[in-house]
Amino acid sequence: MSKALDTARAAQQAPPRIIDLDITGMTCASCAARIEKKLNRVEGVTATVNYATEKARITTGATPVSTDELIEVVRKTGYGARPHHAGSTLTAADIDAEDERAVAGLRRRLALATVLSVPVVATAMIPALQFPGWQWFSLALALPVIMWSGLPFHRAAIINARHRAVTMDTLISIGTLAALGWSLYALFFGTAGHIGMTHGFSLLPARGDGSANIYLEAAVAITTFILAGKYLEARSKRRAGAALRSLAELGARDVAVLREGTEQRIPVASLVVDDIFIVRPGEKIATDGTIIEGHTAVDESMLTGEPVPMEAGPGDTVTGATLNTSGRIAVRATAVGEQTRLARIRELVEQAQAGKAAVQRLADRISAVFVPFVLALSAATLTFWLLRGDGTEFAFTAAVAVLIVACPCALGLATPTALMVGTGRGAQLGILIKGPEVLESTRRIDTVVLDKTGTLTTGEMTLHEVIPATGTSAATALARAAALEDSSEHPIARAIATAAGSQGATLPAVSGFSSISGLGVRGTVDGASVIVGRPALLEDEGLAVPGDLAHALEEQQREGRTAVLVGWDGEARAVLAVGDSPRAESAEAVAGLRQLGAEVIMLTGDNETAARAVAATIGIDEVIAGVLPEDKATVIAELRASGKVVAMVGDGVNDAAALAGADLGIAMGSGTDVAINASDLTLMRPDPRAIVDAIRLSRATLRTIKGNLFWAFAYNVAALPIAAAGLLNPMIAGAAMAASSLFVVGNSLRLRRFSPVRS
Repeated sequence: MSKALDTARAAQQAPPRIIDLDITGMTCASCAARIEKKLNRVEGVTATVNYATEKARITTGATPVSTDELIEVVRKTGYGARPHHAGSTLTAADIDAEDERAVAGLRRRLALATVLSVPVVATAMIPALQFPGWQWFSLALALPVIMWSGLPFHRAAIINARHRAVTMDTLISIGTLAALGWSLYALFFGTAGHIGMTHGFSLLPARGDGSANIYLEAAVAITTFILAGKYLEARSKRRAGAALRSLAELGARDVAVLREGTEQRIPVASLVVDDIFIVRPGEKIATDGTIIEGHTAVDESMLTGEPVPMEAGPGDTVTGATLNTSGRIAVRATAVGEQTRLARIRELVEQAQAGKAAVQRLADRISAVFVPFVLALSAATLTFWLLRGDGTEFAFTAAVAVLIVACPCALGLATPTALMVGTGRGAQLGILIKGPEVLESTRRIDTVVLDKTGTLTTGEMTLHEVIPATGTSAATALARAAALEDSSEHPIARAIATAAGSQGATLPAVSGFSSISGLGVRGTVDGASVIVGRPALLEDEGLAVPGDLAHALEEQQREGRTAVLVGWDGEARAVLAVGDSPRAESAEAVAGLRQLGAEVIMLTGDNETAARAVAATIGIDEVIAGVLPEDKATVIAELRASGKVVAMVGDGVNDAAALAGADLGIAMGSGTDVAINASDLTLMRPDPRAIVDAIRLSRATLRTIKGNLFWAFAYNVAALPIAAAGLLNPMIAGAAMAASSLFVVGNSLRLRRFSPVRS
């Protein structure tokens, strides 16, 4: 007994375990709610299921629950599940291939439905095309559309029925099958199958003439239109996991490790903590570690977004997936696998994505009440007219009219058509909108957080100013410095050499060149021993820094620039001020965001001085500087917790988690794939004014979606009483359904006229 109590207490004290599952087979938000409900019934389990990302996050408490048990719960609910992380035997390539097969399957069904539906609808709605036997020709074309192209809807309806639930799939399936069933009855047992039969147009179904009409055109039109919406949705959702896959692909694939005194090339996955590995110039650093030998400059721009490589030597820490730009270094691994900094950022992105509210799919919420109501109304209509004695055919005709006129084709088209037109117009303007879920918060955005480097600035080092000492020519100082820096790939060296070239300077010959790692370079130029580098290097070499240059050096550093000294003949001769530059359009972009009613904040990993200097030039008052990559998401979370609705704009891996965690993530297209994939909107041109256009276009697209949903639903509400009263021929109901869809498409096409603020 005591042992059992001890076991129970140990279980209660055990830390909670988090299990992530990939869910397959969901067709609407109600599917996610159903799975979530079933999982939460398991003792000791708290689960959230996100339809948009197709993931379940499960926290287990005191009662131990295995992953296999949870997967079995999902399977019994009618869906598929697999472990999301290492427990899965599927690789990222396997998952990509599986997703592509699903999208390709929908594409094939849509293509067949489109090709076969056009003649069916045309012959039914245009009497002049109704040649002898046209109805049998229509049946031959309609059967593959309804039974094969529409199979996903029928399959989903069956799954829903097994679990005593209904969705739009249920209504689509019943409506199309009812139209097909009545058409088959009319063709084989009524008068509709007679050669020479034609459809006339009558707004009111006559008593007893139902067997003379077929409704195949309504069934194929519903199937095709809804299938188009499903295909667009599936294609958009396929990109949901791209951010995490991009993060996984950033790191090195193999590494040169020292074991038993020899250098071996092994996969990065085989590294263990305390392994010593070698990184040569131009190679990615395999994992987080500490340099034990050598000096280099590490390019962390893909991680931090900051353009200047960081000088590093023995005792300095380095991050996996960053680039070694110059020297050969030996590194002792301090973290591997899921413990690395990159893996933690990847986890932050994943958590932020999973934590986002799934798109508020108004059509699915409406269907939760609307679909059961329509089914009940159709049954009630059938019963009422039968009891009145108006005949089985008339009663069934009225009941079918209810189902057909209520089929939510316009509801299903409301979001994808507006999204398609809005995203198409956005693409013309260099704005990529990833899906409807990203639009819902744009109307309420009140705070825009802008990353500095690469977003508000060019992200490239340029020479801003040459400040010569008294008696020294600026052109001479630049030419001599550029002659030494011309062969270097360091960003500061390239900035100096490029500036000299743009001024048409002729670079003198260099002899005796040498590089002092992390400090600068030296060599003989024009017969003088020239040194270019940090102030510490010139001091070590005994070169005096005149007072005017010392003052200029301090001034440039206060402005956030990197100051390099060039000297010869025993003293410093000039200060070369190098730094990142604000984009010419940044100030206009900030003003435009304020006109939209947004507070603008600069967020950067750079130092306070450099950040304030840039902010002052473009009109930003609030600056949050010196933020570590993994802390940017925390800043966004704190802003949201304070009640702000936040849009984040960035371009680096360090921005990915913040982009995913914001209410609206906007990535500059010049940035990394990870930032782009983690964002909701991507700006394909490096013009910050496009941020204003992106928010405006998003709001316009969202307004159109909501307008479409309102009018589509209003059409159903208005048409249902007419159909139930027996005042609507099902063929006319089908035409009305098509008309509502055309209205939705036409309303969406208005987005093509969206114009940016500037010409």
